[in-house]
Amino acid sequence: MKSIVIAASRVLAGASLATLAFAAHSQGVIRFGEVNSYKAQPAFLEPYRKGLELAVEQINASGGLLGKRVELAIRDDNGNPGDAVRAAEELITRERVDLLTGTFLSHIGLAVTDFAKQRRIFFLGGYPLTDKIVWQNGNRYTYRLGPSTYMQVAMLVPEALSLKKKRWAIVYPNYEYGQSAAATFKKLMKAAQPDIEFVAEQAPALGKIEAGAVVQALADAKPDAIFNVLFATDLAKFVREGTTRGLFGGREVVSLLTGQPEYLDPLRAESPVGWIVTGYPWYGIQGAEHQAFLSAYQKKFSDHPRYSSVQGYAAIMSLAAGIRKAGSTESEKLVEAFKGLEVDTPLGRIHYRAQDNQSTMGTFVGRIAVRDGKGVMVDYQYRDGGSFQPTDAEVRAMRSQD
Repeated sequence: MKSIVIAASRVLAGASLATLAFAAHSQGVIRFGEVNSYKAQPAFLEPYRKGLELAVEQINASGGLLGKRVELAIRDDNGNPGDAVRAAEELITRERVDLLTGTFLSHIGLAVTDFAKQRRIFFLGGYPLTDKIVWQNGNRYTYRLGPSTYMQVAMLVPEALSLKKKRWAIVYPNYEYGQSAAATFKKLMKAAQPDIEFVAEQAPALGKIEAGAVVQALADAKPDAIFNVLFATDLAKFVREGTTRGLFGGREVVSLLTGQPEYLDPLRAESPVGWIVTGYPWYGIQGAEHQAFLSAYQKKFSDHPRYSSVQGYAAIMSLAAGIRKAGSTESEKLVEAFKGLEVDTPLGRIHYRAQDNQSTMGTFVGRIAVRDGKGVMVDYQYRDGGSFQPTDAEVRAMRSQD
């Protein structure tokens, strides 16, 4: 019996020491829990992770936050909402993270948004585009950095209207983001140009496009112009098949995301010349903030940044700014600190809107050209995200449940 008591005492002592060691460790560290689709969307999220790492390195080199080092605890969600929620729960309960960030795919972002509400933990969505995250499904614990679907579509609408085309075809991935982008484009275009006609829609499953059939269906409708929402491998297949079959000859194409290096770089000389796009011309941005970011990124990774690199970097810097303002990592204090929070990013200063928790980060709009065998953006201008929003009354109506 005595030996059992001694053994038990040793176990308890060991457990106590482990608990004390963990407590001592956690007292000197602030942990960010990052959930994302690294395996499912590597083209976007590998550079995103590099942006995260650069920001954390710079913060720690300058003394950390609140006298503590910053660490990342990262989990892959496998492109599945259920896995994302389980990963978020594990980060909270086992990794003892102070807050959550990340997500790329819209349906994943919505799942973690709801989780944040249920667990009352602060969540900064890095780049899920769905409008619902800050509007219909918005909650006080969820903020979003990247420009929303509505914002990016609204940035392209003036360019689309300037084409003065009547017959439009639309192609988009058949999930939340693509559906929302198509609906927003039709709504905004119809309001400004009542005689517009939408003569064809193609909505292939995400990552499963049958490009030949999609291109042929669009060609058969004989549109004057095309609005494209495809990205990643779906985009590459669509561009190649459309070029081969002559779909783009003599037709204007307005396209979300295509000017981002993540999707333009793989196309190289096959890049669709003349398309009107949103994107990130890293090679031509002259602002001091961006030049400093570009230099640090290239020095650390021996590579150029992608748009996702900016997003990852700005997400961490936003969290750092919020924690400094709050003087705490407590979720309730962070929620209040982020209202109107101003943050310097590689694309300039942004702020987080108190009315819907959306940042004013924008993007660039221009056309695609091919230079030295590579696709680049030309004739581009930065569009401030704060200028492409619904009215405050419309936002209040959409967030009435919050």
